[in-house]
Amino acid sequence: MWRRLNFRHGVHPPELKELTARVPIRRVPYPDEVVLPLRQHTGKPARLAVKVGQRVERGDTLGEADGYVSTPVHASAAGTVEDVCLWPHPDGSYAPAVRIAVDRYSPQAPRPRLVPDWTRLGPAELVEAIRQAGVVGLGGAAFPTHVKLAPPKDQRIDTVLINGCECEPYLTTDHRTMVEYPERVHLGLRIMMRCLGVGRAMIGIERNKPDAIEAIRAAVPTDLDVTVHALEVKYPQGAEKMLIESLLDRQVPSGKLPMHVGVVVQNVASAATIAEVFDTGLPLLERIVTVTGRGIRRPSNLIVPVGMKLRDLVEACGGFTENAREVIFGGPMMGAAQAHLDTPLVKGTTGVVVLTAAETKRSASYPCIRCGHCLDACPVFLNPQLLGQLALKERWEEMEANHLADCMLCGCCGYTCPSNIPLPQLFALAKAALRKRPVAA
Repeated sequence: MWRRLNFRHGVHPPELKELTARVPIRRVPYPDEVVLPLRQHTGKPARLAVKVGQRVERGDTLGEADGYVSTPVHASAAGTVEDVCLWPHPDGSYAPAVRIAVDRYSPQAPRPRLVPDWTRLGPAELVEAIRQAGVVGLGGAAFPTHVKLAPPKDQRIDTVLINGCECEPYLTTDHRTMVEYPERVHLGLRIMMRCLGVGRAMIGIERNKPDAIEAIRAAVPTDLDVTVHALEVKYPQGAEKMLIESLLDRQVPSGKLPMHVGVVVQNVASAATIAEVFDTGLPLLERIVTVTGRGIRRPSNLIVPVGMKLRDLVEACGGFTENAREVIFGGPMMGAAQAHLDTPLVKGTTGVVVLTAAETKRSASYPCIRCGHCLDACPVFLNPQLLGQLALKERWEEMEANHLADCMLCGCCGYTCPSNIPLPQLFALAKAALRKRPVAA
């Protein structure tokens, strides 16, 4: 029976993608210095593996994986380790990082390395190669990819979903990846299907990217069961649970993961990166980043070495405009404002949005009027109004009992609130407080 490919609730913020949607990807010159935090992924940070003064080549290991839910960190440029210190992190904290003085005249050629022939490797060997390459989810969460590709044996996976929605306003990283590198996306998908032993895959792309839909459909391999679906333009269509509901009509239960309903979800950029790992033998050293907004002089889609500082990236795009006021890593719905121009881009940085003074006017918050807009917007059917009131009183345990863990901080509630209550920020503070609670005890 025909079914509308959609999910319930959500919002429709302005897309604002016209600044970079048709701008081809280009590579930025290497800066004089890169700074690579040891914490670039969900899970335990990498363990330092270099010393100050050590010479490193592009692709050398700087930090080793320190546990199963952890990934190594690699040098994105050839140079000399000039310091290991606390450095501004995109999440607003200071984190241990390796500073590399980049060789100005280096050709940036990596050391000779063995390129694995994925066609001769078994699933476990493929997963291990992906782990050693430091691949994480490039949609923003930066969850280690090898963990997703090796689910427990009692969890049967029947479908791989590829997320090409890119529903965040402004960002066009995934869009340009699909338009310019569709073969890489499909090769990465093929390798993931081999890892999981899955025979079916579905690719979801929002309808506002017709050129990406056409490119991905034209490159679909004839020997695999891969289908491409045009989805309604709605935020947060690209969230895992929403994508699963739209494409498969399955709902992930509260407290569960996509694998519990037989699904693994990966971003298109992650798929393309996996293909590149087995094409070049290089680990994850660089990624495509959208630099956009009315506060930047030359909005661009760039191939950026991981660890490039914000100030160098802005300079590569012509600098700020006179009325630039705020810089966000990620999109305006879920991104984080940055306080330092020395903050480096990490593996999970999807974009840099520069907002102007007119777009960042402070608005006063008023008491909740119980209008219910936040309830109608929440895609996971929480009660943001109640959670917000509990957060203001710091009643963290009651928030936990009201399913705070299911909140993905998508920002739909705050976007629709007529009282300008910063609900997503309150929920983020509550989650942080609950994470610290066992340590304090």
